[in-house]
Amino acid sequence: MSLRVTETDDLAACHALRRTVFIEEQNVSEAEEMDGLDGEAVHLLATLDGSPVGTARLLLRGETGKIGRVAVLSEHRGAGIGAAIMRKAEEVLRARPGVTRLYLSAQTHALPFYERLGYVAYGPEYDDAGIPHRDMELSLLP
Repeated sequence: MSLRVTETDDLAACHALRRTVFIEEQNVSEAEEMDGLDGEAVHLLATLDGSPVGTARLLLRGETGKIGRVAVLSEHRGAGIGAAIMRKAEEVLRARPGVTRLYLSAQTHALPFYERLGYVAYGPEYDDAGIPHRDMELSLLP
């Protein structure tokens, strides 16, 4: 089995994955999921033996790289695909001049996953699209 995580222009594949995970599985409204920011983002696509299984969206906000819309199809969770997507996201964002911090808004059930990758939660829990979240960050400074 061959897993690849690459930057992509295939928004249709990314949107299909996000639709399955966020809109259909987690009941996020289409208006909230398709927020108009995709045009300014870098998109990652994870493929397993050529089939799309996961995605993420990266946005640049000054010195902060925002990792969002991290999604893996339910039948492929727990196999390291999410971690591979996050490693690629970090690689892409570290290569951007001036980026010193990575930020994400984590669903609270996923906090342990991101903590294992070195992210630290901060601030209170809040609701985003009807799902409890917390902010997390990773410093890129030495």
